[in-house]
Amino acid sequence: MKRLPPLTTLPVLEAAARLQSFSAAAAELNVTHGAISHQIRSLEEYVGVALFARQGRRVVLTVDGAAFADAIRTALIKVSEAVEALSPAARERKLTISVLPSFASRWLMPRLGKFLEANPQYEISVEANQSRSNFTTDGVDVAIRFGKGPWPGLHGERLAGDSYFLVCSPKFRRGKLPAKPSQLAGLPLFRNDPGLWEKWFAAAGVKMAAPASGIDYNDAALFLQQAIAGDGISLARRSLIGDDLRTVNWSSYLISRSSRRTTTI
Repeated sequence: MKRLPPLTTLPVLEAAARLQSFSAAAAELNVTHGAISHQIRSLEEYVGVALFARQGRRVVLTVDGAAFADAIRTALIKVSEAVEALSPAARERKLTISVLPSFASRWLMPRLGKFLEANPQYEISVEANQSRSNFTTDGVDVAIRFGKGPWPGLHGERLAGDSYFLVCSPKFRRGKLPAKPSQLAGLPLFRNDPGLWEKWFAAAGVKMAAPASGIDYNDAALFLQQAIAGDGISLARRSLIGDDLRTVNWSSYLISRSSRRTTTI
């Protein structure tokens, strides 16, 4: 670490610069005026530049002093915040959530506002990533993931069920849309979850190979956006697209597991 000035001088500089008075700084820090003058003089000798200009009985910050005082004030605020974050009360108020990016943007974020309105005492930190949380060194309190579980050593609760259906824009193929699953052959089908198209085709009762070409996305929000643009067909999860069905002009197809009928919605 690079050399640091005497640390006891830094709060003195911050107070004197903020109050523009050695006397006021002395009263705030409960020390004498002479002690403030001594600390400032010691700091000026250490950094090698004048931080205050003496004008009779008044002191004013120099240009270097103002810039240095601003930097010190920022650093002291960060130290104060770090100390506050270590307190048990602060830890209880902060909730760090790890969630997949697509689920964060399309499901979690629209609901966080209402949660904070009802629980204003919480500070929420959202980490949108696809990494597996270890809950020990990463500071994560809750992780939302898609899967059946169980996860050994962890407590899991079912947040919501889900279903899959096809979606595409009415602009796709200039409105010449497939009317049934068998007509999907040869059309651009966006891929995201490995093996999902095979399961969907099987549930739909059609013998068709999964798409082997085109773009493969690692985040569902990306291929849904491309489907909105009219570039192809997405196999969407209802949890990620439920709100869009009310706000975006889609042509959607739902395959019923029980009857395997195609229903336009």
